[in-house]
Amino acid sequence: MTRWWLFAIAPPLLSASELVEGELRTPLVPTPVPYVVLLPDGWKTSAPLPLLLYLHGGGGDRSALQRVRGVFDELWRSGKLTRMVVATPSVGTRSFYMDFKDGSEKWETLLVGPFREHVQKNYNTSTDPKKNILMGASMGGMGSLRMGFKHPDKFGALAALEPGIEPILKWSEMLPRHRFWRSDALFEAAFGKPVDAAYWEANHPASIANADSQRLIRSGLKIYIEAGDQDMFLLHEGTEFLHRVLWEAGVPHEYHLVHGADHVGRTLGPRHMEGLGFLERALNPPPPDPQVEETRKRLIEPLKKKLGVR
Repeated sequence: MTRWWLFAIAPPLLSASELVEGELRTPLVPTPVPYVVLLPDGWKTSAPLPLLLYLHGGGGDRSALQRVRGVFDELWRSGKLTRMVVATPSVGTRSFYMDFKDGSEKWETLLVGPFREHVQKNYNTSTDPKKNILMGASMGGMGSLRMGFKHPDKFGALAALEPGIEPILKWSEMLPRHRFWRSDALFEAAFGKPVDAAYWEANHPASIANADSQRLIRSGLKIYIEAGDQDMFLLHEGTEFLHRVLWEAGVPHEYHLVHGADHVGRTLGPRHMEGLGFLERALNPPPPDPQVEETRKRLIEPLKKKLGVR
């Protein structure tokens, strides 16, 4: 994808948060990894805070977090979002947030392991997997899905906005409409030359979910996916396909197809807020609704029992 999906919201004049830049050196990727961490007021003296890995889109970098700092400040000030540490690394511009087949770049291994542990150690974040969450759009949405689906024991929730995924389960099913914005060279850099079909499938979110749905269900991973129905890259097709895979497999998730929305533009701000709202509910589930419980007991259960419906 491109960085165009990003939206800008000016930060408040008075911000209590702190934005810290850093760099992590690792043999897992060719060059040092710049990153930025957004820290809420009082982060040093509080109990360990949840950690959100906020993943930028293709062609983007760590500045993506700086552009949405004001969103977090406002949500924290209003009490609508739990105070958390938000970290964004600058990854390869078209890295897919994955481990390349040839071993030259291992972004998934880095983010799930050393990078996450570095932030936990240095910025007072929780090591509880349920308090580690993922969010991203476009390529960042793809990365959130891949890492969440492959490592549901490491994360409690994910929100994938307009993820860059294809509406297929096998490489042999790939059509030009599924990949017209991605060159052969891009696929071959990540999945081998020629593309290793089995490796592609092992790293494609829909294929992962289809092959191991029970693991996702058992993990309790909270999943949010969305796309605009006018997405210029046709990513609503891949997102809808993933929804169907999850639905048929009985994997709980929340899915939004946003009417009239494209891959960029003014709809991204509200959609971003919706994704953060989902993550807030994942971290702090609302209590049972008495009206729902009473209606189920009084009306629904007797009707089901009468007709033998489970």
